[in-house]
Amino acid sequence: MVDHSTSMKSYHWKGKRKLWSVAALRSGIIAATPIAGLFSLPVCAQQPAPPPVVVQPGAPGEPTRTLPPSTRATLPPRSQADVQFMQGMIMHHAQAIEMTALIESHTEDKDLRSLGARISSSQSDEIKFMKRWLMARGEPISPPMPEMPGMDMSNHSTALMPGMLKPKQMEALKKAKGEEFDHLFLTGMIQHHNGALIMVKDLFDTAGTGQDAELFNFATDVDSGQRAEIRIMQTMLREKPLEGKR
Repeated sequence: MVDHSTSMKSYHWKGKRKLWSVAALRSGIIAATPIAGLFSLPVCAQQPAPPPVVVQPGAPGEPTRTLPPSTRATLPPRSQADVQFMQGMIMHHAQAIEMTALIESHTEDKDLRSLGARISSSQSDEIKFMKRWLMARGEPISPPMPEMPGMDMSNHSTALMPGMLKPKQMEALKKAKGEEFDHLFLTGMIQHHNGALIMVKDLFDTAGTGQDAELFNFATDVDSGQRAEIRIMQTMLREKPLEGKR
């Protein structure tokens, strides 16, 4: 009598060995495939990247020009008048911010509070820009103080900058409240803004200035922005005239 169980066991064992051998062979081929792939990478991937191409745009109607890779960016030319304009406008803006700081404790007028917040925010940001512009060019934030016998140095910035309020005007503004403050603030800030327009005009009237695109755009924005605010303040004065004003 034949032991079918033994023959079946032998068959299954041999079958498993065959399957295992095929699986091992396949796994070896699969495992070897990525290793072989590493050696087939293109050689160019290991080479250094080519130097960047520096292209200088041409003037209108002229072709562009390819510059050598060693070319480095340089700041545009500036004149001493550009530097003095920025230094002076920092001082000019600082007084405007000092004026707007009085609004919260001196008036309840919502329109004036809104205007003051706008002026304070915009001119604070502009001061930061002007300081960065000067520092990037190795220029001092403040202009050198002239050494002249008998000159009142405390009033130096006021004497230099058009439109800035004199000490007596600032003192009167600090003492005023309510409608009187509103009137003094609006008339004083219109005077102040008109002074900034004079500074911009003087800058552009000076030969060789405004070649720096950042400075040109900034000065142009100051001119247009402060003209718009002057119109707003003039309207506010007409709508709320100070009763019995001197």
